[in-house]
Amino acid sequence: MERKALGKGLGALIPEMPAGDSVAKKEEITFLQFEKIKPNPFQPREDFDQHSIEELAQSIKEKGVIQPLLVRRKGDNYELIAGERRFRAANLLGLKELPAIIKDINDQDSLELALIENIQREELNPIEEAHAYQHLMDKFQVTQEKMSQVLGKSRVSIANALRLLKLPHEIQTEMKKGRISFAHGRALLEIDDINHQRKLAQDIISKGLSVRELENLIKSTRPKPLKRKIGMEQREPLVAVLEEQLQHILATKVRITKRKKRGHITVEFYSEEDLQRIASVVKGESRV
Repeated sequence: MERKALGKGLGALIPEMPAGDSVAKKEEITFLQFEKIKPNPFQPREDFDQHSIEELAQSIKEKGVIQPLLVRRKGDNYELIAGERRFRAANLLGLKELPAIIKDINDQDSLELALIENIQREELNPIEEAHAYQHLMDKFQVTQEKMSQVLGKSRVSIANALRLLKLPHEIQTEMKKGRISFAHGRALLEIDDINHQRKLAQDIISKGLSVRELENLIKSTRPKPLKRKIGMEQREPLVAVLEEQLQHILATKVRITKRKKRGHITVEFYSEEDLQRIASVVKGESRV
C-alpha cells in the first residue's frame, strides 16, 4: 500500500504551543503510574506480534523507555493515544511507571493520532487501515480528502483501501494474517462473483500465486466478448485515450461505450462520499 511522509503530520491536528505559553506545560514529559494508564479504545491496530513485543521489552530492559507515551486525561486515569507497543512491553517487564506526554484532545484526534503513528511505523495491515478510515468517516464524518491531507496519503489510495472492505470476511482475515497482500486484494475486487473470489484466494495461498499470475488467471477466466456485428465500429483509439484521461481526472474507473455517433459513459463510485467527491470534480468545485 502506498507509503508517504505524513502530510502536515501531528501539527495539523495539534498545533505546537508557543514558548512561554502556560498551556505548554502540558507538553512536558511526566512519569505516570502504570495502573493509571488505560488502552486506547480507538486503537486501529487489532493484531500485535507477541515476539516483537518481547524484543521491545528486552530493549527497554537494557536502555529504558526512550520515547514517552502520548496520553490524554480520562477521569482519574489516563488513556493511551500512541505507544501501545511500549505500553505492552512495559507490562511484560512489570514496570511501575512510564514517561508520558499529556495531551488535551477529543476522540477524533485520538483516533487520528493513533492511525498516524501506526501508518508512520508501517505496522497496520491493509484491513486494519481500511477499518480505521471507515471508522473516521462513520463516527466523525471525516472526508477522504481530510484524511488525505492529515495522513499524507493520496485520496485514491484511501479509496482503494476502503474498497477492500467489500471483500468476503474470510479473505479479509487472510489479509490480516499477511497471507494475501493488498495488491492481491485489489485484483480480487475485479471479480463480481464472491465464490470465485474465495476460490482464487485459496489458490493464492496454496499455490503462492504472484499478483501478475493472479491477474492473468482472472483475465483467462473472464467470458469471451461476443463478436461485434458486421458494420459495428471497432473501438476507436481516441475513445480509449479519453477514457484513460477521465479515469485520471475523476480518480475512479470510467468506461466509454460508443456505437456510431451515440454512446454512454459509466463512472463507478464506491460510497456516498465518493459520489459527492466525483460530483464536485465534475462541477469544478474541487480537485482530486
